[in-house]
Amino acid sequence: MDETDDLGALPPDSKLTRSKQRWASEHKFITGTEARPETERLPPGQHRVENWPVLDLGKQPDVSLERWRLTVGGMVARPVALDWAAFMAMPQSRVRTDIHCVTTWSRYDNDWTGVSTRDLLDAVRPRDEASHLMLHGYDGYTTNVPLADFAAADAMLVHQWQGKPLTRDHGGPVRLVIPHLYFWKSAKWINRIDFLGADKAGFWEVNGYHMRGDPWAEERYS
Repeated sequence: MDETDDLGALPPDSKLTRSKQRWASEHKFITGTEARPETERLPPGQHRVENWPVLDLGKQPDVSLERWRLTVGGMVARPVALDWAAFMAMPQSRVRTDIHCVTTWSRYDNDWTGVSTRDLLDAVRPRDEASHLMLHGYDGYTTNVPLADFAAADAMLVHQWQGKPLTRDHGGPVRLVIPHLYFWKSAKWINRIDFLGADKAGFWEVNGYHMRGDPWAEERYS
């Protein structure tokens, strides 16, 4: 197996998968409340937590820094394959953001350290026809993101949370964080990013979840 390959397919019938598929079919947690993100901090249907809940599909890949790679390709002028040293040599940024999970919890004031997605975009130079991305994790997970959302000012490929290395259960050594979308879009254990000319559904999107996932619009389900 190549170092950039996924470690394996996702479990097809986990308890979490069955529950979330049922929630999608029932449109669970939808409130229909009109939200104003410019004046409100908590999206509709969410509740605030102090801890950081761990959600996955039953697999937490153990990827050493020596083994970790991030391959970026598709519709870009300069494809790259970054090892840990190359990733850490890129400009490092820090941001503080809230995060919102589709399972209704939100956590405020998360301090992240990592590489801004805008710096990655500058490095790979997406072609004009690129409009979306497919994100791949070492666990086999996939999720799609519009290029405009990936390029948000506070979106990052993070390796630290609250000043400490990102732990394995939260997607370390590196995960994506796109704070203004539901957190299933922020792929854990990321190892590949493909730039696409059209939208394409990832794992949860195939299983009834929204193609974009704006928490302020309650874009939980398709």
